[in-house]
Amino acid sequence: MKIFHVPCLQDNYSYLIIDESTGDAAVVDPVDPEKVIASAEQHQAKIKFVLTTHHHWDHAGGNEKIKQLVPEIKVYGGSLDKVKGCTDAVDNGDKLSLGQDVNILALHTPCHTKGHISYYVTGKEGENPAVFTGDTLFVAGCGKFFEGTAEQMHKSLCVTLASLPKPTQVYCGHEYTVKNLEFALTVEPNNEKIQQKLAWARQQRQADLPTIPSTLEEELETNPFMRVDKPEIQEKLGCKSPIDTLREVRNKKDQWRG
Repeated sequence: MKIFHVPCLQDNYSYLIIDESTGDAAVVDPVDPEKVIASAEQHQAKIKFVLTTHHHWDHAGGNEKIKQLVPEIKVYGGSLDKVKGCTDAVDNGDKLSLGQDVNILALHTPCHTKGHISYYVTGKEGENPAVFTGDTLFVAGCGKFFEGTAEQMHKSLCVTLASLPKPTQVYCGHEYTVKNLEFALTVEPNNEKIQQKLAWARQQRQADLPTIPSTLEEELETNPFMRVDKPEIQEKLGCKSPIDTLREVRNKKDQWRG
């Protein structure tokens, strides 16, 4: 499978997933349908369906338009999320296939929104899997707890997503990496992996290149929201449990002005 970034709005990413055997494609969060369709044409791919991570307008706001532009397209979205333009609701564990070699597993990852879905995508043997995490998991960060609790975000990040294979490539909804890593250093100032990744991310952005994808392995080493089980982080924040620590890290991030 091939995956292409489609930058949209100020800092959003839509993505094009292509099954190379057939040229069939799925698009993730096509907020700017014309841009996504142009990308598909450039790669000689046929868009079959939309994977919507959650109902916020900067992710689902292009669904109605893309339905007008691509006849018979299906639009998937979480059953609890009232996604605009949704034709087919998905729940945790639902499976979809794209073309000949691409398989997609819907994972319910609530908290940012009630029905947020992350999509775990596998291709041919030997290809690294990918997960499209919308606004649940960012590179070195996580989404705000708009419709959920620290308990839910802990389960979404540290149970559901953390259990995927370590080489899984993480494709998230926004280019927030530099700021997220700067904040991560306030939590773990001596974490060399964070320092190195921040230097790399700044270079990428100066060259106008994306910092995405990350990998699950990198997130477990550098993302403070996925490291809340570490005793040294709990101790630093005066917390006794991973969930309390996650709540405290989110509070600090919400107040941080960087």
